[in-house]
Amino acid sequence: MRVRFGLLSTAAINGAVLGARAEDAPFEVVAVGSRDAARAEAYARRHGIERAHGSYDALLADEDVDAVYIALPNALHHEWTMRSIAAGKHVLVEKPYTRHPDQVDEAWDAAEERGLVVEEAFMWRHSAQTRLLVELLPRVGEVRGVHTTFTGRIARKDDVRWTAGLGGGALLDVGCYYISAARLVLGEPDEVHGQAQVGAGGVDEHFAGTLRFRDVPATFQCGLTSPLVDTIEVIGADGVLRVPHAFVHPPGVVVLNGEEHRVDPGDAYRDQLDDLCAAVSGEHPVLLDRGETRNQALALARLFEYVV
Repeated sequence: MRVRFGLLSTAAINGAVLGARAEDAPFEVVAVGSRDAARAEAYARRHGIERAHGSYDALLADEDVDAVYIALPNALHHEWTMRSIAAGKHVLVEKPYTRHPDQVDEAWDAAEERGLVVEEAFMWRHSAQTRLLVELLPRVGEVRGVHTTFTGRIARKDDVRWTAGLGGGALLDVGCYYISAARLVLGEPDEVHGQAQVGAGGVDEHFAGTLRFRDVPATFQCGLTSPLVDTIEVIGADGVLRVPHAFVHPPGVVVLNGEEHRVDPGDAYRDQLDDLCAAVSGEHPVLLDRGETRNQALALARLFEYVV
């Protein structure tokens, strides 16, 4: 039986979920909710979705929805995850879930009590390219350092990522990927340091930082006003591994000591949805479980202290 998803918002990132639909998919998108009924109806017509709801609460009250995809502004992720769990829905919630580790425990406790599945939507962790990265990693030998860059340009001045109260800023939007990457390679950090460039809107337009894992530094820079760069570089005792395009539509290319290694990129969003659906059906736990999400939130919280 397919997992029946409802989209909790009409955010642009929904397109990735809608694009992952297929006859062999273990899910289907059956409903969408918006704060505006006309917008929800127009969105449903445009994307071939059966039902439209004029509020998020109405979507959660839909008994024919098994799970929700939450792509609201960052500051609203926890609230609507908790409301979704209370309504008996499984949850796939966009990254970053939170920068408060206690909220992870609150949500996962509530979900486990009701027999529900929650997963943070870090699609890059599900990609075939990331699996290739992990496969090749031992060939660099003992890791000496990691450096990640993730920058992009947000042109719209009314974008929610420019609003501090909605969880905007470079660290939360793109820096969280760096934390995920460094932790994937090195484990959990012992120390963190950061430097933020805060703009007129009160959010960090650029952020640079260091995570230290025992004696190994992992450095990064991220920003919202520069051309797109999304690279990972791992320097080891025996080699260098580089991912030229790590996070945005991973193309399936990892470079080890100057030699390209390729894999069919597939669809990381489909892989992410497949993972959650398999957990719902009891086949295996989600890839990004409570511990992973809590440790991600903890590292993010420690770095966020340098924003304010």
